[in-house]
Amino acid sequence: MSDTNNNAFDDAVVVALGSNLRGHYRSNRDLLEAALRKLPGVGLEVTRRSRWWRSAAWPDRAHPDYLNGVALVETGLSPREVMDALLRVEAAFGRRRGVPNDPRTLDLDLIAHGRTILDEPGLTLPHPRAHERRFVMGPLAEIAPRWIHPRVGEAAQAIWARASIGSDAAPLEEL
Repeated sequence: MSDTNNNAFDDAVVVALGSNLRGHYRSNRDLLEAALRKLPGVGLEVTRRSRWWRSAAWPDRAHPDYLNGVALVETGLSPREVMDALLRVEAAFGRRRGVPNDPRTLDLDLIAHGRTILDEPGLTLPHPRAHERRFVMGPLAEIAPRWIHPRVGEAAQAIWARASIGSDAAPLEEL
């Protein structure tokens, strides 16, 4: 995928990954790397990925810090099929859904599926709060700075610069 013009990422399927509980892995980083390796097996071929970014838990800073990242994937799956695949991968990594914003082993969010705008039970595209979160927009701006948000109509780089949630989000040094 080339980033030579503003439309280079119009068809991008954007997946955000996060973890603040390492589960059975040595570290959150190891867990997230394993999750990335699982995506092709559910029909999501990773074409680009960001570095891992660390940030304090939000909204409760007493919880363990998060590692977050973003991947661009190619797929023939519909938005609902992508979401179902992401939920299966989360479950395989021990994710138990319950209280929103509670600590979790793995959080996989479908941020965008091309230019699709959807408002269905259990699936809103683009993700309704991604543009507010530096720990999503920072990694996305790193790999696709000219990606245009389908609702906001601005590039990832500009959105990241003013996003307010996770203001401490910063990339780890190495990939």
